Amino acid sequence: MYVDEVGNADLRSSADPNHRFLSLTGVVIELGHVESVVHPQMEALKSAYFGSHSDDAVILHRKELLNCRGPFVSLRDAAVRAAFDRELLDLLRAWDYTVISAAQGEAEVEQPRRSAVRRPRRAPESQ
Repeated sequence: MYVDEVGNADLRSSADPNHRFLSLTGVVIELGHVESVVHPQMEALKSAYFGSHSDDAVILHRKELLNCRGPFVSLRDAAVRAAFDRELLDLLRAWDYTVISAAQGEAEVEQPRRSAVRRPRRAPESQ
């Protein structure tokens, strides 16, 4: 399983509400499938679009990809972006893997969890 976190463990450290979360995601995949299929296909994709080489491999970072920074400047061209997105999505559909993810936001930290146990109501007094 490959595991990565996104966000900030100190959920109160940023005033930006888009930064007030933490998620942990795992990708469950057979190592043989990674070795024989996923790795070669991903490296070919990165080489074709970003000139990635095994001695200086490009790492796909979401923020850099979205902002077309660093090795991803070629994605500023709409046709290149569309072709890359299409090929990446095709690979993601073809590979055999399972994703497990959990997220926690600031509101969940600040709000105490309410007990699922209900208190019995008192019966009305007889007169």
